[in-house]
Amino acid sequence: MLLSLHLRDFVIVDELELAFAGGFTVLTGETGAGKSILIDALSLLLGARAEAGVVRHGAEKADLSAAFDLTGRGELLQRLHEYDLEGDENSLLLRRTIDAGGRSRAFVNGQPATLAQLKEVGEYLVDIHGQHAHQSLMRSEAQRNLLDAYAGQTEQAGSVRQAFTLWKKAEEKLLSASKHAGEFAVERERLQWQIEEIATLKILPGEWQDLQNEHSRLNHAASLIEGGQSALEALADGEPNVQSLLAVVHSRLADLAGVDPALAETVELLGAVDANLSEAVHALRHYAERVELDPARLAELERRMDDIYRLARKYRIEPEQLADKLAAWQARLDELGGGEGLEGLEASARQAEQAYRRVAEQLGKARRLSAGKLGKAVSIEMQSMAMAGSRFEIALQAVETPAAFGLEQVEFQVAPHASAPVRSLAKVASGGELSRISLALQVVTSQVAEVPTLIFDEVDVGIGGRVAEIVGKLLKKLGERHQVLCITHLPQVAASADHQFQVSKQQTRDAVLSRIAQLDGAARIEEIARMLGGVDITDTTRRHAAELLGAE
Repeated sequence: MLLSLHLRDFVIVDELELAFAGGFTVLTGETGAGKSILIDALSLLLGARAEAGVVRHGAEKADLSAAFDLTGRGELLQRLHEYDLEGDENSLLLRRTIDAGGRSRAFVNGQPATLAQLKEVGEYLVDIHGQHAHQSLMRSEAQRNLLDAYAGQTEQAGSVRQAFTLWKKAEEKLLSASKHAGEFAVERERLQWQIEEIATLKILPGEWQDLQNEHSRLNHAASLIEGGQSALEALADGEPNVQSLLAVVHSRLADLAGVDPALAETVELLGAVDANLSEAVHALRHYAERVELDPARLAELERRMDDIYRLARKYRIEPEQLADKLAAWQARLDELGGGEGLEGLEASARQAEQAYRRVAEQLGKARRLSAGKLGKAVSIEMQSMAMAGSRFEIALQAVETPAAFGLEQVEFQVAPHASAPVRSLAKVASGGELSRISLALQVVTSQVAEVPTLIFDEVDVGIGGRVAEIVGKLLKKLGERHQVLCITHLPQVAASADHQFQVSKQQTRDAVLSRIAQLDGAARIEEIARMLGGVDITDTTRRHAAELLGAE
């Protein structure tokens, strides 16, 4: 839930701090006062593209921040943990700065973040329904996405697109191989014997380095054995040796330390030397036992290294690169259909098509199940908005050619009254009807939305009177499940809200600034009266405003 919003030097706002509560909140004010500035600010905080024009004239940069309560948002908290962007328990602070040159910086819980991360976080927090949302309903893609979202199939739709892409890539490989069958056959044959030649050596990862190390040790075994024995003679086995001489010195000084304690530190140091020398002698004996002359193993290593080196020189690469070269050749052979050639590519293309159709059919089934539910729910809301007898339906029409979006096209259809047949939404609905249908869709789909905050930016344009009152009640009901913010010009909608903010412009000596104040009691009556009556507010208008508020 959105808790607060702070703006500094943003458009016509010098500084603004707003605290928000749950339920249904409206923002009202005269046209041009800056109501949409809040929506624009939130959009930027949620990853929208920034422009230099958002910085208030004369300021160096705009500074925006918003605080959210993440209680119950376990998935988002986990994602923040993965990005190392965690904040205080169940809290989130988003911040963004934009300088006068249009450059911006983003922060999540005080840590630098990318715009992609802001967008991803925003998808968990806020849904913004713009005032021109109804225009997008004309597009088939928007209709399809809306149905998929309502059905909870957005992720499945992504899987269908991915499966379609893999299928088409498989078909492209098959087509290319068919066009160049002769060339590919020669290349495939060459790859097969090259792979077989390297594979017969069965080179293990890191083997070349291991061979070199062991070869060096065996090749110098005589020198290593002689050096180890010589060291042991000097340190412990010869007469005299370092170990025995040190023991004599250490014993003599230990006796003298009893006479003069000043020698105690020297005695302690010699004791440590004796202990370290004993460990060194032990390690040297263990090493000497392991080093041995093994001419047969040395010869075996040299044969193995010669085989590997010969093959590496043949292909003009370093010996340690043979394993990578083998993997690259195998990958290329797979692209050409493996050992089966065209038949292998044909099989891959068939499997890719089957995988696509499997996920696409699952998506289609889910769409069909949800299309009827969504159509009935929207029809109910439409009829409550002075569209008695109207019907909203969603037609799923099979496509002639499978597509990235699936096996069916989605079309929103409407009958404006009881006696009319359903026809395409784009061909039937008038501007006012389209606005109401859009709002009905947004209300219905928002009821299943998982995001905690819903924002409606003047989506009630084109309606009024009794319908406006119904819309207000719909948004208030929606506010029981979500935090709902709405910019509105309709007094009936404003009167339904739990909370109300008034946006106004203030002329200063240097500039016009936007001001926002939370309204209660008489101030709220006065603002709704203004919305009812315009410039001249009468007692009658005020009584009407009070009645609207009292009705709630």
